[in-house]
Amino acid sequence: MTPESGDLPVSPPDWDGGWFTAARRSASPNFGPRPEGARIDLIVIHSISLPPGVYGGPEVEQLFTNQLDWDAHPYFQQIRGMEVSAHFFIRRDGELVQFVDADARAWHAGSSCWRGRSNCNDDSIGIELEGLEGGPFTSAQYDGLARLCTSLGLRYPIAHIAGHEHIAPGRKQDPGSGFDWTRLRQSLGWAHACFPNDTPPATHAVT
Repeated sequence: MTPESGDLPVSPPDWDGGWFTAARRSASPNFGPRPEGARIDLIVIHSISLPPGVYGGPEVEQLFTNQLDWDAHPYFQQIRGMEVSAHFFIRRDGELVQFVDADARAWHAGSSCWRGRSNCNDDSIGIELEGLEGGPFTSAQYDGLARLCTSLGLRYPIAHIAGHEHIAPGRKQDPGSGFDWTRLRQSLGWAHACFPNDTPPATHAVT
């Protein structure tokens, strides 16, 4: 279950400060301090692939670490100069990469609002899934996401989990209709109130 109130729980052994020891560390320069008194109680799920629909390459990691060659693909001109990050990235094969200390503020949500609070970067953890918005995700990604969320719920007072599409409706559509919220709820065993209301089951994961 997610913590509901009180002080932050004692850091479990799979954390080194705000770094998850099961993740490969690839530090991003795109982060900052959280506001004083911020309560880290929201997980935001995203999807990303660079170029769109292409998987397995180094481009997402290069984007989040400001090393992407903007001239390497025509699509990159649309995002040229962008400085963004997420705390975590889960590849199609389940590999977990961490870019930003979870105690710090990553730049993943943009203009956003959820549970009556704006600026979701201030008090959320951003998790990117390698995938195309609206498309399916892999079983390895769901398994890795469930393990990560479980550990985040032990370290932080997580009470909400939502997609980028929920916190920035009309502006963002990820992770989209291919993401199976029912599967995630069942894996975590968290209360239904932790999740968005309009999250029907999706198609089965790809293998």
